[in-house]
Amino acid sequence: MVSRCYLTFLLGALLSLVAALPRPIPDPNPQPDPTAGRSRECGVHIPTARVKDGEKRFRSHRLPSVPENATTTLGVYFHVVYSNETVEGGYVPDQQIHDQIGVMNRDYKSAGIGWSLKGINRIKSDNWFLATSPDSEQETAMKTLYRNGTKAELNVYTVGFGSPKAMGLLGIATFPMDYQSAPHKDGVMLLHSTLPGSKSEKFSLGRTLVHEAGHWLGLYHTFQGGCESPGDEVDDTPPEASPAKGCPSNKRTCPGSNGPDATRNFMNYSDDSCMDNFTPGQVDRMRQQLMAFRGVQFK
Repeated sequence: MVSRCYLTFLLGALLSLVAALPRPIPDPNPQPDPTAGRSRECGVHIPTARVKDGEKRFRSHRLPSVPENATTTLGVYFHVVYSNETVEGGYVPDQQIHDQIGVMNRDYKSAGIGWSLKGINRIKSDNWFLATSPDSEQETAMKTLYRNGTKAELNVYTVGFGSPKAMGLLGIATFPMDYQSAPHKDGVMLLHSTLPGSKSEKFSLGRTLVHEAGHWLGLYHTFQGGCESPGDEVDDTPPEASPAKGCPSNKRTCPGSNGPDATRNFMNYSDDSCMDNFTPGQVDRMRQQLMAFRGVQFK
């Protein structure tokens, strides 16, 4: 039997070894969370009248469905707007952009939609970086000058959203049905600190662009219209009275709904780590919107 003295000796030796191990040195300049104080606020808010008009146009343009295993790949142009060549100043490294494309390809695989980076354009402008907000003169000037590609190619503009009009905003997108009337505005504006690998505690996995690209492909929020039918125009997403925040589970905000709220859906407002799916109905809608309004063919 091992003696108590021997065990005491071993324990003392172990504690001495642990005490001798090098300790991590605190970062003298820890980086603050760049999205502190922000929740997943998306600038896409569609009035009921506009939804009805858009759905009427969609029905008139809708094409026959394609096989479930059919796929397509869409081009992406990144426009990095920055005030100085620091991460805080919006100078997003190329690697983060490549990582973001990787996230897009993983999250849209179930829809048969792939994404291919066509180019990275860097634009130095304090004004555009800080003052750009939805429907601002900065947005119009920036997009008019730099938008690239066809109606089937996504333009992403990373900015700082520093103006009071954009306070709290993570992103905003246009819809396929809007392209014909305003092609120069087509695309997504994105808070630069939401790309994969950022210092954001809640929004560093790239799901903000996944969410905004869902709008660009024709999806509404899962809580569009609240508990009233037809909601988000997708049959297999339960009606939802209000957006999810954080990582809720078993949340049910509409009495008599056909299931709990879709809190893990990419088109809700949950944290990045709690988003992981599109429904089959959403997949079908995205594919149909791409064919009807962006002239995309699936093969």
